[in-house]
Amino acid sequence: MTGTAVESAARELYRRLLTAWNERDADGFARLFAEDGAMVGFDGSQVPGGRAAEHLGPIFADHPTAAYVARVEEVRPVGAEAVLLRAIAGMIPPGRTELSPERNTIQTVVAEKQPDGWRILLFQNTPAQYHGRPEETERHTAALRPLADDGVIVA
Repeated sequence: MTGTAVESAARELYRRLLTAWNERDADGFARLFAEDGAMVGFDGSQVPGGRAAEHLGPIFADHPTAAYVARVEEVRPVGAEAVLLRAIAGMIPPGRTELSPERNTIQTVVAEKQPDGWRILLFQNTPAQYHGRPEETERHTAALRPLADDGVIVA
């Protein structure tokens, strides 16, 4: 695959991941992972990709989860059939239209092309708290605000 095709595939996989989250679709979210994939959640939970639906199902059933918006910062091919994607993301709580800066995050996806398509090997969701640097929190939030206003999930 060309670098452009790899980047497009990575962006589409990431968009599908956040769409599944926003739609509270635990099975759809889990289907994007490789058998041996893993996710590290916002709270530090470490979950094998094969158990993502089991982990997220009760969360989606019992809690009104916030919706993600994200901006991809980097897509870097790692070999011929793997990719690293880094993004900044924010969340819009249910019933609101504005981002909650305290829920800003840095997201990382490592994905690999497998026989049945691109699959996530690692999804890591790290809180972007910027301790003592409120200007960084504002910069992060400001970069995502136009996406949230336009209803864009991933740019």
